[in-house]
Amino acid sequence: MFRSRSKDQQAAPAKATADQPQQPRDPQAPKGRPTPKRSDAQSQRRSRASTPTNRKDAAKAQREARRADMARQREALASGDERYLPVRDKGPVRRFARDFVDSRWCVAEFFLPMAVVILVLTMVRVPKIQTIALLLWLVIIVLIVLDSVLIWVRLGKQVRERFPNENAKGVKAYAVMRTLQMRRLRLPKPQVKRGERP
Repeated sequence: MFRSRSKDQQAAPAKATADQPQQPRDPQAPKGRPTPKRSDAQSQRRSRASTPTNRKDAAKAQREARRADMARQREALASGDERYLPVRDKGPVRRFARDFVDSRWCVAEFFLPMAVVILVLTMVRVPKIQTIALLLWLVIIVLIVLDSVLIWVRLGKQVRERFPNENAKGVKAYAVMRTLQMRRLRLPKPQVKRGERP
């Protein structure tokens, strides 16, 4: 009854604990990963220290980051750099649509200059000139509609052929809206010359 246990009896509980699955690690237990180098730890501390401590500083930092992003986007719109373009202009399909529009003459891009000329003609007090101005309005609108329909159909066909697996949703409307801008004012800037095939 009071005698010491044999070595076999002492070994049995040790085997039983080894066969049981391990418990999840306690948060206070050792971390189970190597200690970071001093330089890494100091750089992490510096980055943590540079984070703003109050709402005013946080809002200021957020404004600065937004301003930097907008400046990067403006540069990308001017240069055509795909990495920093806005989401609406990104992707190979959108790039093809831009090149498709920029490589040709469009009636809609001359709408603004023609509109100014027609408005001047309507102010003249001669009835024949006013009638001509109204006819010009009608002709320009019909030509813009026909040109837009032509672009819509041709671009849709070419996008289906070239990019069968890409998402082409909204590309035709994107291209038609681009035709309404004068070539010089288009963003992203045109990357192809007129007459070049995209």
